[in-house]
Amino acid sequence: MYHSIVVPLDGSPFGEQALPLALSIAQRAEVPIDVVHVHVPLAPMYAESAAGLETTLDPRIRDQEEAYLNDIVKRIAAVSRCRICTKLLDGSVADAIREHAQARSADLIVMTTHGRGPFSRFWLGSAADQLVRRSSTPILLVHPSERAPELATKSAPRRIVIPLDGSALAEQILDPAVSIGRLMGASYTLLRIVEPIMSVGYDPVTYAYEVVDEQHQARQKQEAQIYLDRVAERLRQQSLQVETRVRISHQPAFGILEYASNEEASWIALETHGRRGLSRVLLGSVADKVIRGATMPVLVSRPK
Repeated sequence: MYHSIVVPLDGSPFGEQALPLALSIAQRAEVPIDVVHVHVPLAPMYAESAAGLETTLDPRIRDQEEAYLNDIVKRIAAVSRCRICTKLLDGSVADAIREHAQARSADLIVMTTHGRGPFSRFWLGSAADQLVRRSSTPILLVHPSERAPELATKSAPRRIVIPLDGSALAEQILDPAVSIGRLMGASYTLLRIVEPIMSVGYDPVTYAYEVVDEQHQARQKQEAQIYLDRVAERLRQQSLQVETRVRISHQPAFGILEYASNEEASWIALETHGRRGLSRVLLGSVADKVIRGATMPVLVSRPK
């Protein structure tokens, strides 16, 4: 059950492209949206020439930011009956958003991965990355397009691809993914990427070369399929529509992105960290590559 959704905006049309999806989720869940913007004081940013800025220019910027948030409320009210709360936050962008989401007991943060425009210096490159690594609230990352957002657009995922690596940590994404998928009427694909198992072969003149070890590869695929079927059965017992897929790829992130693109998945959902066995990290650096390479929304969660 959802209680509230936080949508951070940076003052640009790019940042606002998270709004249509956030509105679709909030309307289905019948919960309010917290639209927030983080005000970063000018003085710490320009310490050498900051004399007087805190008492002159800085208040004017705050007024502009408040006016921007009020304008957002009016624009949303023209196309939706969703309840909107606004808040101008202070401090480090990522920390301010994270703390606000925790204070509001928010169930989800919906934001674009990049922002541009007059306030973009506060956001570019770091805010989304830091939140993914620090926030205990699941985050739905939306990749902006060049078009201005259509707030009246209704958006819902048809199918959510959930990559798993066989660990309990990676499986923690299932709860938030199922929660939002059930709300939006989505189906699920559990995906396991298996890396090729190579062995050394020799040609007639004794030159060594690598070949796929077909026997071990088949065994690994079978084990991966058994694991996915076991997880899928737990979900099907909740009356969810779930399918499983095993794919071979030298690069797990590329394998995830290729499958999601080829199969026209709506969203990808994955944990930001996961382990295979006790040592090898699969999800983590992989999650970062998926977030950066995906063209569809990506739901991420930091495992407990």
